[in-house]
Amino acid sequence: MSKRTLISSAVVSSVVLLSSSVASAAELKELHSEEAKIHNAAVKSQEKINALFEQSQDLLIEYRGVVDQTENLKVYNDYLAGLVADQQLGINSLQDQIDSIEETKQGIVPLMFRMIDSLEQFVNLDVPIKKVERLARVDRLRDLMGNSDVTVSEQFRQVIEAYLVENEYGTKITSEQGTINIAGTDVTVEFFNLGRTALLALSLDQSSAWVWDNTSRSWNELGGEYLSSAVSAVRMANQQIPFDLIKLPIQAAE
Repeated sequence: MSKRTLISSAVVSSVVLLSSSVASAAELKELHSEEAKIHNAAVKSQEKINALFEQSQDLLIEYRGVVDQTENLKVYNDYLAGLVADQQLGINSLQDQIDSIEETKQGIVPLMFRMIDSLEQFVNLDVPIKKVERLARVDRLRDLMGNSDVTVSEQFRQVIEAYLVENEYGTKITSEQGTINIAGTDVTVEFFNLGRTALLALSLDQSSAWVWDNTSRSWNELGGEYLSSAVSAVRMANQQIPFDLIKLPIQAAE
């Protein structure tokens, strides 16, 4: 070959090698660039994964808190349900009582009228201790029953109270002034009652004494042997002398 041909071939070969070298450097640079992009993308992906993991952990903690709160609320709701059920039983009981009030009134009002009638009959048949006061109490009870401003419960309370007062007359020792009718004449006397066991009347001049006979419903004059005892009895009831043994005319129990 000629020298020109060899030089041309050498030049061509050099150009080919140079082109090949330039092409490899560009590809390598592009490869590095892609690798950097992949690396950056991997970093970002990892960051996203880390963020998602942290978020999932927060959600897990929140979920567990919600579960615990749900369990607590369930227990509390069961507790409230029990209270509500118990309250409902109380409400039902109260409603039943309210519904029965009218029925109760229908039964208790006639009972009170019978109790007042029985009380009046008892006073009239009993030893006449403060009889006027006791009959006045009966009249007040009858007036009370006709008063629309007074509740049934208050009416019943006062009827029971009247019975309690009557019961006290059988246990007290009292003395008071009054009058009795002896042979058509009113005599002012000092009464003495030993419960319902004995009722005496002593004239104010202490010269005469009488004892009430509930069987005959009359006053019987006492003999002289009881006069001093009657005087002592009145003085003891008035707390003028201390209580002591005295001789009184007591009817034997039948």
